[in-house]
Amino acid sequence: MVRDASHRRRTYGALAVTALFTAPLVLLVTGSLREPGLPPVVAPPLLPDDPGIAAYQQAITHGDLVRAAVNSMVVAAVGVPLSLLVASLAGFALTQLPRRVTSTVIALSVLAMMVPATALLLPRFVLFRTLHLTDTLVPLVAPALIATSPLYPLIYFLAFRAIPADSYDLCRLADLTPMQTWRRMALPQVQPVTAGLAALTFVLTWSNLLDPMVYLYDRAAFTLPLALRALAAMDPHNQPVFLAGAVLTTLPTLLVLGVAQRRFLHSYGPEGAS
Repeated sequence: MVRDASHRRRTYGALAVTALFTAPLVLLVTGSLREPGLPPVVAPPLLPDDPGIAAYQQAITHGDLVRAAVNSMVVAAVGVPLSLLVASLAGFALTQLPRRVTSTVIALSVLAMMVPATALLLPRFVLFRTLHLTDTLVPLVAPALIATSPLYPLIYFLAFRAIPADSYDLCRLADLTPMQTWRRMALPQVQPVTAGLAALTFVLTWSNLLDPMVYLYDRAAFTLPLALRALAAMDPHNQPVFLAGAVLTTLPTLLVLGVAQRRFLHSYGPEGAS
C-alpha cells in the first residue's frame, strides 16, 4: 500500500513536471509553423490557420544551421566522452587515496565551484589567443580535459564509494590493477550515473553560447547557439524563422534527455530493482 502510494506520487510529480515543460515546447513548435514574414502577434493561436514548413527552410538556408549543427556535433562528440572519462577516473582515484588527501581534494573542488565562470574568461581567452587557437573549436572542447566541472568527479566519487567494499576486495584478490578495477568492476556498476552526467554534459555543451561568442568569429566555425543568435539578429521581427531554428536546435537535447530517462527508468524501475 505504501509502495503504491509512493509510486502514484512519483507518477503525478513526473506528469506535473512534464506538463510544465511541454506547454512552452508546444507554443514553440506551433509558432514555427506560421507563415514567415507576417507581423508578430501578441497571443499566437495554438495552431496556425495555414501551417507550413517555410520557416524551417528559411532558417536552414539563412542561418546556415547545417554547418553549425556539424560544428556542435563535433564539440559534443569529443567533449562529452572526454569529460566523462576524466571525471570517472578522477572520482575513482579519490576512492583510492587516503582519507585526509580525499578530504582536501573535495574541499578544493567545492571552492573551485564557487568561482564564477565569467571570472575565468579573460585568462582563458589570453591563453587560447597566445596559442593561436581562437576561431577554432579547441577552446570549446578544452574544458573536457578538466571534466568540464569540479562537480562531476565528486558525483563519480560518491557513486564509486557506494559500491560495497567486498567488490574492491575481490578485485585485489584477483590481482587487478586500479585501472582494471575501474574499467571492469567500478564503471559498469555506475552506468545510471554515467547516463545522467552524459545527458547533462551534452545539454550544457550543446546550449553553450558564452564560449562561442568569446572565441569564434568566422561564421564557418559557428555552433548552433551562435548561429541561432545570428539568425535572430538578421530579422528580429520574423518570429517563425527564429522559432523554427530554435526547434531544430532543441530537438537533439530532447532526444538525449529521453534516452537518459529511459536508462534511469530501466535501472531504478521494478525490473531494475529486482
